[in-house]
Amino acid sequence: MSKRKEKKEDANEALTRIAIVSNDKCKPKRCRQECKKFCPVVRMGKLCIEVTPTDKIAFISEELCIGCGICAKKCPFEAISIINLPSNLERETTHRYSANSFKLHRLPTPRPGEVLGLVGTNGIGKSTALKILAGKQKPNLGRYNDPPDWTEILAYFRGSELQNFFTKILEDDLKALIKPQYVDQIPKAVKGPVQTLLDKKDELKNQDFVCTQLDLMNVKNTSVEDLSGGELQRFAIAIVCIQKADIFMFDEPSSYLDVKQRLKAAQMIRSLIQPDNYIIVVEHDLSVLDYLSDFICCLYGVPGAYGVVTMPFSVREGINIFLDGFVPTENLRFRESALTFKVAETALEEEIKRMCRYEYPRMTKTMGQFTLTVEPGEFTDSEIIVMLGENGTGKTTFIKMLAGKLEPDSGGPTPILHVSYKPQKISPKHQGTVRQLLHDRIRDAYIHPQFISDVVKPLQIEHIFDQEVQNLSGGELQRVALTLCLGKPADVYLIDEPSAYLDSEQRLHAAKVIKRFVLHAKKTAFVVEHDFIMATYLADRVVVFEGSPSIDTKANSPRSLLNGMNQFLESLDITFRRDPNNFRPRINKLNSVKDVEQKRGSASLGDEVQRKQSPGFKKMSADWAGPAPTC
Repeated sequence: MSKRKEKKEDANEALTRIAIVSNDKCKPKRCRQECKKFCPVVRMGKLCIEVTPTDKIAFISEELCIGCGICAKKCPFEAISIINLPSNLERETTHRYSANSFKLHRLPTPRPGEVLGLVGTNGIGKSTALKILAGKQKPNLGRYNDPPDWTEILAYFRGSELQNFFTKILEDDLKALIKPQYVDQIPKAVKGPVQTLLDKKDELKNQDFVCTQLDLMNVKNTSVEDLSGGELQRFAIAIVCIQKADIFMFDEPSSYLDVKQRLKAAQMIRSLIQPDNYIIVVEHDLSVLDYLSDFICCLYGVPGAYGVVTMPFSVREGINIFLDGFVPTENLRFRESALTFKVAETALEEEIKRMCRYEYPRMTKTMGQFTLTVEPGEFTDSEIIVMLGENGTGKTTFIKMLAGKLEPDSGGPTPILHVSYKPQKISPKHQGTVRQLLHDRIRDAYIHPQFISDVVKPLQIEHIFDQEVQNLSGGELQRVALTLCLGKPADVYLIDEPSAYLDSEQRLHAAKVIKRFVLHAKKTAFVVEHDFIMATYLADRVVVFEGSPSIDTKANSPRSLLNGMNQFLESLDITFRRDPNNFRPRINKLNSVKDVEQKRGSASLGDEVQRKQSPGFKKMSADWAGPAPTC
């Protein structure tokens, strides 16, 4: 046998294949079963692909599959994926739901008395890992037809920390609580006033302390159905924090929260740390994850196909590995290019030609007990203005007055503008597919080549064209809503929290899409964004809202990114530093050495966000002012 042939056989032995058939996309009764018809193994007389009249989807035998990929190319609905995996992962399979479906390799290893952070894209297995660690999902080690018993599972994990962990769960020594990912579904599951629901769960008798920390005292008498997105999120966190448990799990605790509330929620979660309990957090806001965690496990793979959990890393190293797309301990690259946060070259080197300039006067608006004062300002086309402030400070009211949909009590007139609005809460009412929705709402933009290249393709909308809108996940809905907003002809685009439910990679892609669209279309965008990394990349200028939320607030005139961010960070009493490797902003832990140094103004100049002893931050350097992700 030749050496070339030996090498080829060794390579084949080192690979194992998984075949994924999408439940949503595979429609055997609406196609000619091209996958089966063109499969070379089926033509040889072997049952590699089977489609029986009783089956809802096709079945592909992974043992017989030769990995030619013909079935994936011929499928008219793009429902099939054939993926090669290193064979060592086959021995480390933790769970697989069924044939031709998602599988998870390895598990995160929680440690008592520390916060474990999980970072990875959507559909990579984070929620599956949480269910298994909580004891709500029994791992089948990949044997979905013949699930192992717990004795065999414990033997599989012998010698690792997970053996003791699962033994304690089986002996009922550990009680697990999970804060769900989709908090907007809570009103469908529970009814009644917030106070009543909190009283039922108050096992630690710390309800008042938790509600004070999470700003829930004012909504205790409100019914759960009437809570806003941010209030629902804080209510869900509070319900977990007032109960006795050994394992606390928080799935995306920062969605819908403003920056101040995110930091308070992070401090509340860290206050749960005890020497003998476990805390696990899934979070896509990398600044909050950095602030919250003690160590990190990354998840990589192919979304919806398979996920692999890395060994634990330190917080800085773990997040940097995720952004680099390279795991040094396994010598494995899982992303073609690294995500870095470099200077926005367009903002520093070339002046963008702006054609139109709009001015608005000083305005006031009173709505019930709430009063908003707007300082005079101006904005131009090809510009993104990020609105920074707590929830309830009047950001949406401000835009409605600019759009002429809300008359100010004093001041005016405002420029007459057409506005396209992407709301914070997305509740799909359309019956039909994504393709039909886009065709009905934004037909002209939907078929325009520039819009397709700038928006549709980068947001990967083509992959979900044939899915029912009612069946979309939170991240998919967010991308569709962003496409609909940008596809509507308007002078001003108001985009409220475009990062909600998007994973870290998708957030950077969405930010890039918004920026490119605004420049090409020569329009103005007002963006409400609480993810600090995304906000600093998007903003040409910022409007800082200050005052008492829902009572009396003021919208300042648009400022430069540098001055506006300094004002905003000072109001939050936090400081930032930059990672020396990829330049990502990192929140300093409260009262840490860096935090104290920068507040005293004794830190060295350069990338740091600094403050003098007198009120106000020292200026951020120019390279800090424009972090831009390069994907």
